[in-house]
Amino acid sequence: MSVGQELEPAKDIIFPPGDIYSDEPPLESDLHLRQIILLLQCLELWWQNRNDFYAAGNLTIYYSQRQLKSEEFRGPDFFVVLGCEKKPRKIWVIWQEDGKYPNIIVELLSPSTKATDKGLKKQIYQDIFRTPEYFWFDPDNLEFVGFHLVDAHYQPIEPNPQGWLWSQQLDLYLGVQDNQLRYFTAQGQLVPTPQELAEQEKQHADEEKQRAEQEKQRAECLAAKLRELNIDPDLL
Repeated sequence: MSVGQELEPAKDIIFPPGDIYSDEPPLESDLHLRQIILLLQCLELWWQNRNDFYAAGNLTIYYSQRQLKSEEFRGPDFFVVLGCEKKPRKIWVIWQEDGKYPNIIVELLSPSTKATDKGLKKQIYQDIFRTPEYFWFDPDNLEFVGFHLVDAHYQPIEPNPQGWLWSQQLDLYLGVQDNQLRYFTAQGQLVPTPQELAEQEKQHADEEKQRAEQEKQRAECLAAKLRELNIDPDLL
């Protein structure tokens, strides 16, 4: 490069957006990201006909009594608010949402956050948020614990024989399957992901096609037998 020659700006550099609203740090690992997506996708599919809830992951909740976004905010890994309008949001601001706090919160533990999740955050969700149900799950060692609010204090939720914990807020169980936190119905059925539902529907369609083919073959065999007896099956 000759003296005085200016460098041309690289054309393939993509700068991050400058309008990021959430104050949340990056997720701890790929396991954390996939778990949040799993919880979101399954619940939104299960409640696809409902418009009275909001579910989000790694999103900041602002709850300052002075209505200042510069103070008093927390970002649960996953939370659900009931009785509100279902629409996209970049943040959740308590004083702009009719004072509504989450009905259920799930924190995903990690070495750097588990002390806060089990201590300070649990205290905030109990005493300030008054969130009816709080769960934490460790994607690495699969520790899973849940609490529900009883007389303004969190009490442990007793697991069922499968180790699942019942959520009255969601009307679903939460439980660990294949190293992931999943939803289950009261009857014990797994709430599917969109991909699992598509595979189930394809399998059902294939089974219906197979049954129809078998019925056709049986009808053809019966018709052939009738013809051997000099009986026209079309006249029956």
